[in-house]
Amino acid sequence: MVVSVFDLFSIGVGPSSSHTVGPMRAATQFMQWLRQQNKINDVASIKVTLYGSLAATGKGHGTHQAIVLGLLEHQPETLNPDDIDHYLDSVEQSGQLELTGDYRIRFSSSDIFEQLTVLPYHPNGMRFQAFDGREQETSNKVYFSVGGGFVVEEGNEQQSTVFSEDEHDSFSSAEQLLEICRAGKITIAQLMRGRELRHRTEAEVSEKLREIWRVMQACVERGFTRQGVLPGNLQVKRRAAMLYKDLSAKRAAGHTDPLQVMDWVNLYALAVSEENAAGGRVVTAPTNGAAGIIPAVLHYYRDFVDSYHEQGVEDFLLTAAAVGSLYKMNASISGAEVGCQGEVGSACSMAAAGLTAVSGGTLEQIEYAAEIAMEHNLGLTCDPIEGLVQVPCIERNAIASVKAINASRMALQSNGEHCVTLDDVIKTMRETGRDMSQKYKETATGGLAVEVPVRIIEC
Repeated sequence: MVVSVFDLFSIGVGPSSSHTVGPMRAATQFMQWLRQQNKINDVASIKVTLYGSLAATGKGHGTHQAIVLGLLEHQPETLNPDDIDHYLDSVEQSGQLELTGDYRIRFSSSDIFEQLTVLPYHPNGMRFQAFDGREQETSNKVYFSVGGGFVVEEGNEQQSTVFSEDEHDSFSSAEQLLEICRAGKITIAQLMRGRELRHRTEAEVSEKLREIWRVMQACVERGFTRQGVLPGNLQVKRRAAMLYKDLSAKRAAGHTDPLQVMDWVNLYALAVSEENAAGGRVVTAPTNGAAGIIPAVLHYYRDFVDSYHEQGVEDFLLTAAAVGSLYKMNASISGAEVGCQGEVGSACSMAAAGLTAVSGGTLEQIEYAAEIAMEHNLGLTCDPIEGLVQVPCIERNAIASVKAINASRMALQSNGEHCVTLDDVIKTMRETGRDMSQKYKETATGGLAVEVPVRIIEC
């Protein structure tokens, strides 16, 4: 079942969709459930337990702060990143959650516990427990953050935000997607727009797509101006502002290095990824760890492709969302489940498909571009140093952005015929993820996370 474009592309805060956005949403859902069940009056304290990958890398990914913000009933879509410290400090100083309706519930960061045990359904598990004034448990719920900010509740794992299906535009594979488009003589973007129109007006769909693009552009612009170091022990220096200044000076001086386009693409990706690592406002696309790729390729389309037009941005996002739905349905977009091939690999594939579509590619060329991009991300591990979404994550976004453009160009220079299908490579990615050691799946217990000595690094 295909998810909405606006579930794959959602506005939130960094640094992680699965470890920050998802837990924030889960905590909010728990509080809202307590209200709906008229149980919140009886709650004196709350305890939260993180499991698996959330326990292993949660501190570096901002999970603990996200839980507190969610229990305060803040939503990632509307939360102002500049207010986060104030909310967190207030809870720590008072030892209470001060909620609307004049409810006071005892809670602090010390009430968040960690267990490396992996719950059966998914590595990103969270248990929320509410207690009354006699310390008797009154409520107990388990949620899973399954990637891209998506959250499912234990016992309702098969339920997710999906469209009501229609036999005329329902697809569960790339092959079916292309068959529907060929039969209807429509583009992938037109198919995806039609699905959205069952729930929203034409104007609403366009406005929401344009808002996503505006937030992406604003994120890049902020990244051009912010300097200093990113949060955490690595002391990673922000590079985007300096690179922007250098490239702008070269452009003004008329430098004609043919590879300078690549430098700009790198810049766009770095700007977004640094903002994400700093906890800024980003678009989950389809995850926060890979949030720099689609904006970077869209900026390339805007600044360096002669055929650019605003409608093309909508078509890009709609096409990319179709491909992203295939990964979510048939594999995973969660680094904790399949490694970074599920995050950066999926985003790279989505970006390649979107760019090919707006560059005049055929259905076959679009599918080929998406396949090339993932084929050369297979086996990509998720091994963040210190559990921070910084090294290798930030540069990885830049590399994948260039790779997506190259995949698109290769596909456009072909007739669309190829040996490996997109469905083949999605299945392979899923199986590779299953076979991958858990230490390479967002646990910071393998790869670069252990090979690089724990020290203050001048990056």
